[in-house]
Amino acid sequence: MKKISEIYTEYKIMPNLQEHMLRVAAVASLICDNFNEPVSKAELVTACLLHDMGNIIKSQLEYFPEFLEPEGLEYWQGVKNEYINKYGRDEHKATEQIMKELGVFPNLISVVDQIRFSLIRNIRDSNDMMMKIIIYSDNRADPHGIVSYEERMEEGKKRYKNRKDVFGITGRDELIQCGKEIEKQIFSKCKIKPEDINNETVAPIVLKLKNFVVK
Repeated sequence: MKKISEIYTEYKIMPNLQEHMLRVAAVASLICDNFNEPVSKAELVTACLLHDMGNIIKSQLEYFPEFLEPEGLEYWQGVKNEYINKYGRDEHKATEQIMKELGVFPNLISVVDQIRFSLIRNIRDSNDMMMKIIIYSDNRADPHGIVSYEERMEEGKKRYKNRKDVFGITGRDELIQCGKEIEKQIFSKCKIKPEDINNETVAPIVLKLKNFVVK
């Protein structure tokens, strides 16, 4: 058992990616604490804290040059090459393999594998509230902080405009609408509103989660 901060260091996770996963987990944690139905908070938080572990593989490192400091582009390109050499070019498979290395329960690995925008319609139509909360939480954090769902979708369109597998999917607008419907499904059972989730409410949770122990 290790703290998530130790795992991030061991796997050379970029600081901005660490912050993203911590923010997503914090959003999920805040929802869980105010949810009217029982949910497995520990499993949910664990999945969020690990869901993008292999994402340096798909990262366009030059897109956010401020995230490369102080190590610099050459260092992070080297880390990216290490990941590709070890895990291949599929970031989802890389994340799955890392979770196996960490001894994470198989059911959580399966959960993380479903955190894909292309599957959001299936998640909307399912009764799996855990998946709804996870994918919604992921869609409330952009590279710089907590934003509304709509703002996150706009940011994603710009960042991934050249990746048809992400935001160039046929029926993209329909999928974005599915995410909005998931938001309604979640908050119909929640004591808080979407706007109650913001940088101010999430920041103290992020600090606590840095000491979260992955079991």
